[in-house]
Amino acid sequence: MAVEQHILIFSILLFCAGIGLTLLGGELIRILIGIELMLNSANLNLVWFTPANAAGEGSTIALFILVISVCEAAVGLAVLLRVYRYYRTSSASEINQIRE
Repeated sequence: MAVEQHILIFSILLFCAGIGLTLLGGELIRILIGIELMLNSANLNLVWFTPANAAGEGSTIALFILVISVCEAAVGLAVLLRVYRYYRTSSASEINQIRE
């Protein structure tokens, strides 16, 4: 197989692992990790499959997605800490409502 096929297969596996963690993860941190895996899979495809003569457009978009995912992780961890302090659990199934 060509290198492009290996990268594509790895990216698909990474994306499926992210979906699995997001949908099946009971803990809130697993859900956040799953979202990050899906974003990294998209970044891998953008960087690898951008042609060399495209003036770095794919890399620029990948850098933008990376900055967005870092911000998303920071906000998600802050929300996770507040929810844990309030409910004393990080299990998504045990948290039934969010109040102010």
